[in-house]
Amino acid sequence: MKTQRISAGHLAAFVTILIWGMTYISTKLLLVDFTSIEILFFRFIIGYLTLLIVYPRRVKTRGFKEELLYIIAGLCGVTLFFLLENIALTYTFASNVGVIASISPFFTAVLAHFSLEGEKLRLRFLVGFVIAIIGIALIMCNGSFLLQLNPLGDLLAILASIVWAVYSVFMRKISKLGYHTVGSTRKVFFYGLLFMLPALVSLDFTFDISRFVSVSNLLHLFFLGFAASALCFVSWNWALGILGAVKTSLYIYLVPVITIVASSLILHEDITWIAMLGAALTLVGLFVSDGTKKQLGLKSKIFRPHHTKIPSK
Repeated sequence: MKTQRISAGHLAAFVTILIWGMTYISTKLLLVDFTSIEILFFRFIIGYLTLLIVYPRRVKTRGFKEELLYIIAGLCGVTLFFLLENIALTYTFASNVGVIASISPFFTAVLAHFSLEGEKLRLRFLVGFVIAIIGIALIMCNGSFLLQLNPLGDLLAILASIVWAVYSVFMRKISKLGYHTVGSTRKVFFYGLLFMLPALVSLDFTFDISRFVSVSNLLHLFFLGFAASALCFVSWNWALGILGAVKTSLYIYLVPVITIVASSLILHEDITWIAMLGAALTLVGLFVSDGTKKQLGLKSKIFRPHHTKIPSK
């Protein structure tokens, strides 16, 4: 039963990343008629209303200490992450943001090591991380090698990766409280939307109904709201509760791989052999990071007490 539950957790994380990897396509198409902040607000409004219909009951916490977990998760995982990432795109190249965003598993592992019991930073994770990042860099360059430093934009992208790591760790803490996953996710969305309100005023938000006449716009917004927000945040948070913050975050490595495949199939963008090599390295990095000591032949005890044993799968 435990093995089946773990397998289900991996499947939930993979499906989530599969959908998230395609969100860039919908967002790119919606940017013709909507601003970044408008897309962000509308998708989470749709997501919140969907979760409200699915689970209308209120999640009552047992005090402000627990409520604070939801507040921080909403601020980091919904408001700050998406705002920082979108603003970073205006100052630096998309390839830079893509590579930097993919290092969030490293920040997650470091934070989890110091704040979550049983989630330790190990050598196999670091080895896999290096392999995956090399692969992701090749994917984002896609043969052009135009990766350049843009201090402000790159810094914002790094901050986005850090706040997503904070979100993952806090959602792991929330999962241990025993509340309903859908209800907890909706509560996080509520605080995220609440913190988003000041940004709506300062970032040129308009409610132009004519843009919603387009069937294409509606379909992409519903995809981002129903699938990428409501469904995916629930499945991701559920996976966090089963696999832990570190193992779940490893699936973020797959986002660039899925994006280039989706871009090729939907937008008919070319994929070079450099990008295909990068995809292969990314998959290897994921396997190495998630592998067991026996599989990888690693004997290092990095960040691990002498008496700690690594359980085999």
